[in-house]
Amino acid sequence: MKTEMMAAPKEPKQILGSVAVLEALIAEEVKVVFGVPGGANIAIYDALYDYEQQLKHILVRHEQGGIHAAQGYARTSGRVGVVFATSGPGATNLLTGVADAMIDSTPVVCITGQVYAHLLGSDAFQETDIINMSTSITKWNYQVTDAKEIPAVLAKAFYIARSGRPGPVLIDITKNAQLQLFDYPGYTKCDRIRSYRPAPAIRPAYLAKAAELINSAQKPLVIFGQGVILGGAEQEFKAFIEKSGIPAAWTVLGAGALPSDHALNAGMLGMHGNYAPNVLTNECDLLIAVGMRFDDRVTGRLDRYAKQAQVIHLDIDPAEVDKNVKATVPVWGDCKETLPLLTALTDKKEHTAWLQQFQSLYKQEFETVIHPELHPAGEELTMGEVVRMLNEYTNGDAIIVSDVGQNQMVATRYAKLNHTRSNVTSGGLGTMGFALPAAVGAKYGAPDRTVIAIIGDGGFQMNLQELGTIMQNNLDIKIIILNNRFLGMVRQWQELFSDKRYASVDLENPDFVALAAAYRIAGKCVAKRDYLEEAIKEMFSHKGPYLLEIMVAKEGNVFPMVPQGCGISEIRLK
Repeated sequence: MKTEMMAAPKEPKQILGSVAVLEALIAEEVKVVFGVPGGANIAIYDALYDYEQQLKHILVRHEQGGIHAAQGYARTSGRVGVVFATSGPGATNLLTGVADAMIDSTPVVCITGQVYAHLLGSDAFQETDIINMSTSITKWNYQVTDAKEIPAVLAKAFYIARSGRPGPVLIDITKNAQLQLFDYPGYTKCDRIRSYRPAPAIRPAYLAKAAELINSAQKPLVIFGQGVILGGAEQEFKAFIEKSGIPAAWTVLGAGALPSDHALNAGMLGMHGNYAPNVLTNECDLLIAVGMRFDDRVTGRLDRYAKQAQVIHLDIDPAEVDKNVKATVPVWGDCKETLPLLTALTDKKEHTAWLQQFQSLYKQEFETVIHPELHPAGEELTMGEVVRMLNEYTNGDAIIVSDVGQNQMVATRYAKLNHTRSNVTSGGLGTMGFALPAAVGAKYGAPDRTVIAIIGDGGFQMNLQELGTIMQNNLDIKIIILNNRFLGMVRQWQELFSDKRYASVDLENPDFVALAAAYRIAGKCVAKRDYLEEAIKEMFSHKGPYLLEIMVAKEGNVFPMVPQGCGISEIRLK
């Protein structure tokens, strides 16, 4: 009688914790990681040496540059950005970007090294309690002290970062866990966490009530934010406004969700937004908010904001509904799902007379502000005419990465955007120094698109070291410095509200073109209109990175403007 041979049980595969980190990234289809090695994450970088064909690592010059690059990547690609940092100062250097990603709902996974577990709490070299430091500015954070946790924790991290309302997650891994051999069970992506509901249940009764209000409104206005982009709901949104015939105005981060030249695009909201949508917010009878959070820069004084209007608020995050503005009807859920349901219940309409009011106010703004900014009569160059000329060369197809300040407001107001995920900037936190590293990430996120970084001379100097990253990787990024020799937005406020008491805003700058040349980046400086067009043409024809410094009006202001402490209908044209 034959005896069947029993198959020997397979020996469990043993790998290092550091290798498990990289296996997780590959399973999550991560293509690019930004970061800086150090003592506490050196084991991960040692493992990375064997994964260079599967994972592209971009060595940035500062950890803040790394996380802003990861943000830029996430914003243009729609994928989760990833950044590595060591412990102590490496981890703390991430925090500004983590806070920025949190308030702007950007999906980023930060993986920090940490000292050995037995040294935690001993004030060891380069030890900081990054978990407690980052708790309030992350969707979730976790400290790994045992390598066996790594696969499940990273699966959970990626799921939380990208699901629902996206945001940053920070995973801190002690050095012993990175160096620990363990039985590797393989990697399983996470698609559900029992205690976590990324999107609330859709309530049909609320959709029906919202449709009733829309169908009976005489002066409805849609205001939309980045939620439309994050939800991938651009087409659903366009179908909704085209069927309902309602004008739609956008927040800074909502720019690009609707093409700039769409007939129902009513312009930008907020402190430096367009005149018509700001004024008419306080005249509409129905305000429909889609994927926006009623930030104070959009609303001005809340006690003077849209008090005459009924409000429908569509948002995936229930915490945002009723937080600042009370909703008549809340519509919870992912707008990619709720918008088609609402559109089906909405009557086909045209609001001709109401749209005429927008056109009339736009004409006032055009004559007083827009035309003089885009086609100035004076000798000094304006920021607006630079953006106008960029539009002529890009035809609205480029990705515009702006910094913070006057350059940001002018770029967002006047840049032509034909495609979604084309406007990358720091919205809620307003982080100067954001644009240069974010442009690095934006280029990796959308390698086939033209990336233009528009930066003020002040903000540029806050992260200019990332010119080294651009040089080392020969990234075809066009850098425009709008140089007014001031911290321009602060100076504008000091002019208007502090009787021109210009305190600590006057900048003595280096030779930016020579600085670029030190990084082997071509460049030019332009101070006169006669040479501007040729310089822009040269920049776009140059293969590789290029820095164009443009000397603009030293005391130019950005209008319209809602003064702080005022209602939005008190917006000033000059």
